[in-house]
Amino acid sequence: MVELSHAANTVPERQPEVWEKVPPRNRNFTGRDDLLLRLRQGISTVTAVVPQPQALQGWGGVGKTHLAIEYAHRYRSHYDLVWWIPADQRVLVPSALAAMAPHLGLPPASATGVEEAAEAVRRMLQSGEPYRRWLLIFDNAEEPGQVEEFIPRGPGHVLITSRNPKWEDHFETLQVDVFTRAESVAFLKKRLRREVPDDDASRLAEQLGDLPLALEQAGALQYETGMSVDEYLEQLEEQASRLLGVNRAPGYPLSMTAAWKVSVSLLEDRLPEAITLLRCCAFFGPEPIPRDVFSRGNKSVVPRLGRILADPILLATALSELRRFALARIEPSTRTIQVHRLVQALLRDDLTEEDQREIRHEVHVLLAGTAPGNPDEAAKWRIFEELVAHVTPSGLEECAEPAVRKFALDVARYLYTSGNYQSANSFLRSFIDRWSRVSGPRHPDVLVARRHLGNVLRGLGQYTAAYEIDHRTLDEMRETLGPEHDETLLMTNGYGASLRARGDFIGARKLDEGSRDVHLAGKGPTSPSTLRVLNNLALDYALTSDYTAARILHQETFLEQSGAPEQVSRGSLLLSWNGLARAVRLCGDYKEACDLGEEAYAYGVQELSLDHHYTLLTAKDLSIAKRRAGEIAEALDLARDTHLRLQRLFGDGHPDTMAAAINLSNALRTAGELDEAFATADRAVARYPKVFGADHPYSLACSGNLAILHRLLGDAATARGLNEKAVNSLAAKVGPSHHYPLTCAVSLQSDLSALGEADRACEIGKDTLGKLRKLFGENHFLSLSCAANLVLDLRAAGAKEEAESLYEDTMRRYARPLDAGHPDALLANAGKRIDCDFDPPPI
Repeated sequence: MVELSHAANTVPERQPEVWEKVPPRNRNFTGRDDLLLRLRQGISTVTAVVPQPQALQGWGGVGKTHLAIEYAHRYRSHYDLVWWIPADQRVLVPSALAAMAPHLGLPPASATGVEEAAEAVRRMLQSGEPYRRWLLIFDNAEEPGQVEEFIPRGPGHVLITSRNPKWEDHFETLQVDVFTRAESVAFLKKRLRREVPDDDASRLAEQLGDLPLALEQAGALQYETGMSVDEYLEQLEEQASRLLGVNRAPGYPLSMTAAWKVSVSLLEDRLPEAITLLRCCAFFGPEPIPRDVFSRGNKSVVPRLGRILADPILLATALSELRRFALARIEPSTRTIQVHRLVQALLRDDLTEEDQREIRHEVHVLLAGTAPGNPDEAAKWRIFEELVAHVTPSGLEECAEPAVRKFALDVARYLYTSGNYQSANSFLRSFIDRWSRVSGPRHPDVLVARRHLGNVLRGLGQYTAAYEIDHRTLDEMRETLGPEHDETLLMTNGYGASLRARGDFIGARKLDEGSRDVHLAGKGPTSPSTLRVLNNLALDYALTSDYTAARILHQETFLEQSGAPEQVSRGSLLLSWNGLARAVRLCGDYKEACDLGEEAYAYGVQELSLDHHYTLLTAKDLSIAKRRAGEIAEALDLARDTHLRLQRLFGDGHPDTMAAAINLSNALRTAGELDEAFATADRAVARYPKVFGADHPYSLACSGNLAILHRLLGDAATARGLNEKAVNSLAAKVGPSHHYPLTCAVSLQSDLSALGEADRACEIGKDTLGKLRKLFGENHFLSLSCAANLVLDLRAAGAKEEAESLYEDTMRRYARPLDAGHPDALLANAGKRIDCDFDPPPI
């Protein structure tokens, strides 16, 4: 039961286990006891299942954020976890939530991506594990639609501060007004730190409209200068008269505007550089500004700020003055500067359009000058995270300077590589729209932004949209930049990925072969960009059933990358390593694939994390290799664990989760757990057309797995229908001699046998065996599986002599696998059918 009196302060202090990002308590906080108790009482009425968030509303400067800060500090002993989330821009919310992941026992965002980590955090909070008593504070959430998807409904509490009255249409609200007169008087006495007659304090509060922000600035100025209340009121009246006369800042309360003008005028006389710095801060976002922007950016060409940036002593003095006069919050612990959004608005409105334009440009140059280099490096992400909050508020997309546009694209790339796909998508569309109008739709910056957008769309699983933008962008880059320009070559790689995702494996292979030739001629065989193309080409070889070529190229690429650790990221190396292990497995060398896979998996766990996306892809492929090698129990355990982790991180509709579900179903079937295998496959197969399209090779081939289970569960007729459709559709899509239709043809052969159509089974079997031997050779696992099954069909059809001849040849080829206890060889030796399933590889 929640306590409803101020006695909450007497509860023995119990610290939350997790206390993050909550701003320091305002030592001048005064009054508001009634609001705090009403807020606490309102939160107490929320049910334990779906507690309704509370919304604090009010115009700028009434103290909504400080009320939320005070609530968090005052009632902290009631919570196990308290987390502060800046929410005035959607881009800030996922990162803030994702940072909570390690505290909940979840993988960090660096392992899973920001959006995935944020969603995992939301689900974990809703579950009440490991904490049931949690408090999330979404500060300055302007639009419900921007943050509602991130709000957990669980046993904890959510607090929202907002100026937007629309929140009352969504949740319970608590209206926050200006101070009562008694609260104003008490606040001023506390802030001035000297004896002030109640009448004087009341007169001052009256003139300032009891607005907390105005009272804070008036109190700070009087405290720092020793100015009396009468002197301040005289200054305030003078500024108010001027403001009324010129109708300045019409959207803001006169009391706030006048109080701000008094502070700015006095400080400008004392230290004009401080006001110059403050005006610059007005064109950043309202979130904390990294102090290092002004030190790392000291080489930037910024005329107004140049003298301040070149003199660290002057900069420190100016910041100190802004803090003393309550015009900015300086936090030494986080090395940040923050200016209230209302003060920022007043500062901007007080400038001419030309001054606004010039200062805004200097902010853009500063942001670009302070940015780190490579946004792909996870070590740089913290700096990008601090800067991203200022991209939209500063109007960065308006700037046409090359260095600024490069910074904008680096921010988008950071958002993409860190897994924040939705925000990257929003930023890039904004850049493309603005830059197209200013510079033309074929300007290089626009084309590069569209290249990045294609990557983001593939990350979101929007393969059709990615293909369309990649196709058009590549054509225009070739015309505008030339076919061998670095950006064109990068775009070629992206287009190849879109072709693979589209199911055009042959088209992707041809494209990447051409790109390989250009890279080898222009950059050499060991360039990181060349190695990236070669790795893509190895994927193409495997997807077009040329597993030997894929194995050779993956091996060459892996050896080159592993010998250049300073040029290749750990993630790229792991992908290459696992690609080699997968190619070895597809060549039929299961034991070697397991050995390679074990090493790659151990590397991923050690160098990245157990839950890193690439580590989980490696675990999935290792599970497949173990299943093929007959290590059924280990394969099933690993398949279950991998699917669960991918499901938790990405959800069921992510392509890699779907592939892990297919692997799990195959492992369950091999272990004899047919009902669970069928249920798992049925759910996964239904998702493939939604993600890839109904005629994608993966959608069609995965239906063959479901057909096997239909037959094993006694419904051979349904199995036959599924396999006939898969064989015909796959043959039309990738060719009749591709691995995928031939795999389904082996299953169709078994369906016909189960239905008693031995002659037709033999006909299908002979045709399939001939194609498999031509494609892979006589000793490939798929060729031998087809041959072993054909032996059974020939016997059933009465062709005993032909059957025995094929049996002897097949078992001779199975001699070594049989000695090693290979499951396919054991089945063939026992006269049982071999089921050939499909596992979709990564695109």
